[in-house]
Amino acid sequence: MPKIKKARVNVRVDMTPLVDVAFLLLTFFMMTTQFQPPETVKIEVPSSHSAFKLPESNVMTIYISKEGKILMGVDQPALMASLFGQAAKDQKEVEIKLADLPDLLIHARISNPKLRTVIKGDQDADYGVVEDVMTVLQKTQITRFAMITNQIIDKKKQ
Repeated sequence: MPKIKKARVNVRVDMTPLVDVAFLLLTFFMMTTQFQPPETVKIEVPSSHSAFKLPESNVMTIYISKEGKILMGVDQPALMASLFGQAAKDQKEVEIKLADLPDLLIHARISNPKLRTVIKGDQDADYGVVEDVMTVLQKTQITRFAMITNQIIDKKKQ
């Protein structure tokens, strides 16, 4: 007796749930992403040979513009709101006066003792302003700080 073969049934995968999940993920990431706010002042940093890497969190940055303006920013929105008010919560930096700098530094260090201080000064900024900021840092017992510079790549080593 001959065997009767059954006809092969094609398997069809429904792609609708995959498209739904993809759009849900896309919507989720679009809604939860926080974009970096634009810088208040454009600062061109000087060059150096230092290979020291800056930390990614717990950073307090003091900006010095070409015109001699002093700005201060912290990478934590809650601390920014504590230092400068709720309006500054989403800002990257806030312009301050040199006379207010010691109190802000002390308040920031009390709020977060792990903060690392960084100075980002424009390459054309007056050195007197940078010196004044460094003096304030020393008076507030912040003796360890970093200065942001552009990395010079040695062509001899390549």
